[in-house]
Amino acid sequence: MSATPLMPAAFLGHGSPMNALERNRYTEAWRAFGAAVPRPRAILAVSAHWYVNGLAVTAMPRPRTIHDFYGFPQALFDVQYPAPGLPELAQEVADAISPDRVGADLDGWGLDHGTWGVLVHAFPDADIPVVQLSIDARKPLDWHLQLGAKLAALRERGVLIVGSGNVVHNLRAMDRHQPDGGFDWAQRFDDAARALMTERPHDVPSLASHRDYKLAVPTDEHFLPLLYVAGLASAAGKTTDVLVDGYALGSLSMTAYTLQAHCPEATGDGGGAAPIDTTLPPEDANV
Repeated sequence: MSATPLMPAAFLGHGSPMNALERNRYTEAWRAFGAAVPRPRAILAVSAHWYVNGLAVTAMPRPRTIHDFYGFPQALFDVQYPAPGLPELAQEVADAISPDRVGADLDGWGLDHGTWGVLVHAFPDADIPVVQLSIDARKPLDWHLQLGAKLAALRERGVLIVGSGNVVHNLRAMDRHQPDGGFDWAQRFDDAARALMTERPHDVPSLASHRDYKLAVPTDEHFLPLLYVAGLASAAGKTTDVLVDGYALGSLSMTAYTLQAHCPEATGDGGGAAPIDTTLPPEDANV
């Protein structure tokens, strides 16, 4: 019997929920990633949209598809991602991160759009078990990096770990006149993050001292999933590769990173990220 291959990991910049319905160069890159990796036993997702005062992991056999946004077309609310759960993975996560403690969520959450919005492209058949790990909002950046490193053992057990967020995510600064552009400060911060992720991922928490951090990361829930992949890279003694990059609406970075994944160059129509409905107040766009 062959040994289980070491699973890759990835951070995917998910942008607007509308990317779930779109075909653009970002979604094509996610598809290329899903097609290139060995078939995982399960997927453990760390999404920006399960950001709570505690650490929990979904432990239900059939997680529901959560439509955690409003003001978007009905077609987006009609999307279902019926991937099974894997309740026993909750105990594996608990064992991996001990002495940190994680609760088993049996019915409170499910798969939010940070998770299914990228997996609907990467694994469109929804036939691989998916489990979500919450982001503990009370903890500092270094703690999240270290927790990511602890999860490295799961990669040896056939678990693909995916972080979903955005390196730069400032909804209040969005500019509809820059659908595929990035403000200077967004580009500076994204470039600094790239330098660390591709050279010294263990130093990613130092971005908190970057001069543009408060503009790029006004709230940290979309930034924190990056630290889990950085922690995995640190544990492996590896650096990450850029899967795809770009900007949306001036103040969102769509950069995605992979760890120990060999993905062919994605092909697509060259289009940018799906547009956000800017008739809504920025805080209501919920990307």
